[in-house]
Amino acid sequence: MADIDRDTIISHSQDYDAVIVGASLAGCAAAIGLARYGARVALVEQRPDPGAFKRNCSHFIQASAVPTLERLGLFEPIMAAGAVRSRMRARTPWGWIVAPSELAGYAVNLRRELLDPLVREIAAATPGVDLALGRSACRLLREDRIVRGVVMRDRDGVETTLRAPLTVGADGRDSRTAELAGVATKTLPHGRFAYGAYYEGAPPIGAPDASIWFMDPDWAAAFPTDEDLVFYGAMPAMNRLAEFKRDPEAALVSYLAAVPEPPPIREARRVSPVIGKIDMTNQVRGSIAPGLALIGDAALATDPLFGVGCGWAFQSAEWLGESVALALQGEESLDHALARYRRRHQRELRGHAFLIHDYATGRRLHSRERVLFAAAAHDPKVAAGFDAFATRQIKPGRMLARVVPRSIAVNARASLTRRRRGVSSRRLLA
Repeated sequence: MADIDRDTIISHSQDYDAVIVGASLAGCAAAIGLARYGARVALVEQRPDPGAFKRNCSHFIQASAVPTLERLGLFEPIMAAGAVRSRMRARTPWGWIVAPSELAGYAVNLRRELLDPLVREIAAATPGVDLALGRSACRLLREDRIVRGVVMRDRDGVETTLRAPLTVGADGRDSRTAELAGVATKTLPHGRFAYGAYYEGAPPIGAPDASIWFMDPDWAAAFPTDEDLVFYGAMPAMNRLAEFKRDPEAALVSYLAAVPEPPPIREARRVSPVIGKIDMTNQVRGSIAPGLALIGDAALATDPLFGVGCGWAFQSAEWLGESVALALQGEESLDHALARYRRRHQRELRGHAFLIHDYATGRRLHSRERVLFAAAAHDPKVAAGFDAFATRQIKPGRMLARVVPRSIAVNARASLTRRRRGVSSRRLLA
């Protein structure tokens, strides 16, 4: 894997078109995209190991991000590494929601320990990208309150100045770049916690499709992935935290084994540590500042329950590249380009984030969700609409305009049928 030559980089400052802090999914995708537009990019990563990967994460890449993977040239290498394509199956109190295969969105599943190094290697091999491993961003360069680059420091304390008209923070939910830039962080509460691990053995019913269980308010999941492994995850409300803290593996197994139509976790063998995350506070930041853009979790870190983090990392990186390409070529103002990126980021994600943050409180399903779930479990068209929204291929407005009215009609017809049979509609939605 290519790296910036140490003797060169410690001897003087260097000029780039963009400096990206963080070489995980978002940062590497941004580097690939910007370099393809002709930009010279410095990609700064504090971890020295080119094989480093994010551990507190599953591997699910939503269907909404698959076109981005294809455009960045990442899809085929990811599939060649053993990735699994899967639909989403959702078990609700009203039954399974499974969209018809010809209408379903297909996600990509590849463990982060394979995905992260692969994407980093592709970024480093992209002409125009210089990867600096084992260096951290210690200061931002500023001129008249505009960010003009980064001062990075290696593990020996040697500092190097990287100047660029654009600095990109791709360093996660606890973004040091955003902190250095003084970007305000808005936090919203989270009412659940998460535990999960990889297992091998008999696959769950429906594999290779992913299965999730909405148990109102608790949640569980089974994500088949490469090498015939399955990531089993639990995300209960906080009242069950003591049980998981006492014995994480036993609690995880018991929890998954007790869901309706459970997966075969008791017969499976755990092949990774059980990883838990208790504090999953939602974080929202402004996606730009003068000379600065934030992508991935640095801009928006939401509830992992819906598996949007990996996909939005890739997508927000692509939106940034599309927005600033002309500006980095000197054909328009960078301020205008960054404003375009901010509008795109808000337009694409604000509605989804609002609904995700609302459900992240750990609340029970409300009446509209019950109507939608009940209809989707019995009507293929509603199931397809639910799938398109849940896989983030359509925005909330389209779901409300098209899917919810049909859900109401489907439930009304079902209610009329039940009345004729003497079954209460209240009982159905209870």
